[in-house]
Amino acid sequence: MAFRGTFDYSLDAKNRLTVPAKFRAALADGVVLSKGLDACVELWRPDDYDGRMTVALRGMNPLSPEARRIELFFPANAFTTELDSAGRVMVPPPLLDHAGLAKDVVVVGAGQSMQIWDRAGWAKFNDQLATTINDITASLGQPS
Repeated sequence: MAFRGTFDYSLDAKNRLTVPAKFRAALADGVVLSKGLDACVELWRPDDYDGRMTVALRGMNPLSPEARRIELFFPANAFTTELDSAGRVMVPPPLLDHAGLAKDVVVVGAGQSMQIWDRAGWAKFNDQLATTINDITASLGQPS
């Protein structure tokens, strides 16, 4: 299942996020919440998160400084959890701080994962993305 769409939500007083109902069944085996490379929290199915790490490290010398840092950064900044009976997930304080999350958030489908953004932060990022996406896609060239 690909995660698509943009959804406005609010974190509750215990920093729990209600996951969009149409995605809950896909997350029945648990979730991984991780620090995004941008100012967001990523929400993954555990197998997809592990697969991403495998791909990221493929072909790298496991003893290289870069591989060691990748192997440290991502697991150290990820939290394995489950949805509660109401379809909510608690966002840990380090991830709240990283993404600048308070009450009003946006859940954004990102293909294999979802991203949780501060609502104002997402609006700014999405506006910037919209102005650069044509240049980004043009720079990638055509598939072979």
